[in-house]
Amino acid sequence: MEKKKVHFVGIGGISMSGIAEILLGKGYHVSGSDQKDSHLLDKLKDLGAEIYIGHHPGNIKDAEVLVVSSAISETNPELKYARKKGLKIMKRAEMIAELMKGLRGIAVAGTHGKTTTTSMTASVLLEGGADPTILLGGELDIIGGNSYSGKGGFLLTEADESDGSFLYYDPEIIVITNIEMDHHDYYSSEEKLMETFRKFLERLPEEGKAVVCAEDDNLMSLVDKKDKRVLSYGIGKGKIQALDYQLFPFGSIYTLAAEGQELARINLKTPGRHNILNSLAAATVGLETGMSIQSIKRGLENYNGVRRRFEKKGLLGDILVVDDYAHHPTEIEATLKVAKNTGYERVIAVFQPHRYSRTQHLFNEFLDCFEGVDHLIITDIYSAGEKPIAGVDSEKLARQIARKNKFPVDYIARREDLVLYLEKIAKNRDLIITLGAGDVYKIGEMFIANWKKKAREMA
Repeated sequence: MEKKKVHFVGIGGISMSGIAEILLGKGYHVSGSDQKDSHLLDKLKDLGAEIYIGHHPGNIKDAEVLVVSSAISETNPELKYARKKGLKIMKRAEMIAELMKGLRGIAVAGTHGKTTTTSMTASVLLEGGADPTILLGGELDIIGGNSYSGKGGFLLTEADESDGSFLYYDPEIIVITNIEMDHHDYYSSEEKLMETFRKFLERLPEEGKAVVCAEDDNLMSLVDKKDKRVLSYGIGKGKIQALDYQLFPFGSIYTLAAEGQELARINLKTPGRHNILNSLAAATVGLETGMSIQSIKRGLENYNGVRRRFEKKGLLGDILVVDDYAHHPTEIEATLKVAKNTGYERVIAVFQPHRYSRTQHLFNEFLDCFEGVDHLIITDIYSAGEKPIAGVDSEKLARQIARKNKFPVDYIARREDLVLYLEKIAKNRDLIITLGAGDVYKIGEMFIANWKKKAREMA
């Protein structure tokens, strides 16, 4: 695309801000608007972007292209103005597809694990000297944020299935971690979800490769196991395997093997069986793109995690505060297994449901996914722009979870009250974990700040 003036509506989003940063690095004039300020916007300002807080037609000025995130509604004043003026309007995924042209695309899709898998793959490719361009749905220390403009021939990106927009991509390598029903606001049935992933796989070129998890039955039903383009991975199954694995409180060790041949012993710093699977996907991409075994091993072993994925927020005496983005029942269950395996005496979980539609459609699954917690606190639903649905609320969810389980469950709406309650119940050797895709992490940060303030006052 020729270097036109580009305006982003919703530029503060984790993916949108990354795209904007890539375009700024390529010399584009970039502007954008969002509802609230953030450190991501501060970074874009420093790089030369014009940033506006609040949406108004006047923000567009002389922009020639408008990029909109999936969270932007048709009633947005900037979008309405752009349509009236006949400006070129592109979805976020369309812009990523534009950036992918002329490069070897690697797109990582799946209901769970996209950000971690993409981040691990980034670490492997960077370690191997491939110097890819990278777009993440999270912030990774080794690239200083959520995007990186590499000089190599690869573009590595997450491929978001939430609105089917990953069908704009034409990648050389498709990675799919798993397929499970989610995003009920877009997918009316599991059949529609499966069909969308099937169409995504059909975009694979003849010389391309599909890296797929051999442990996911939904996913494996979409691929031809005899197709040489299909590279499956799993723990003890698939073409690329993890053998003799051991799980530890904050990591794991396993033997990486390909087609039965042992390649290396991998020592991961990220905990959980699910992260072994994520690392196998990254290793498979590394093997396919010509990275050496040594580079793959170093890339995986040097990976320290991404923000909001079992992120240690603070150690207060013997109390550990952790935050995790888990918001789907399957993700919550996997994360709590990791939390329980850390050796702390109690796990106190603070859960903020994400979206009314997800809470409604997965209500029964939420009743069974908190096994392993010793105390659960639920706060109000993070709407993510959705309107409330009658009969769907956190208080009802907390009540139903309490009826079905033996651990104590509390519903606390106000953030300040929740923090005070945590201060009241927290004991030495507790692990406090905040769970959710909204802003629940702020509760942990407030708890830490209050704790430190009281410690200073007592000193």
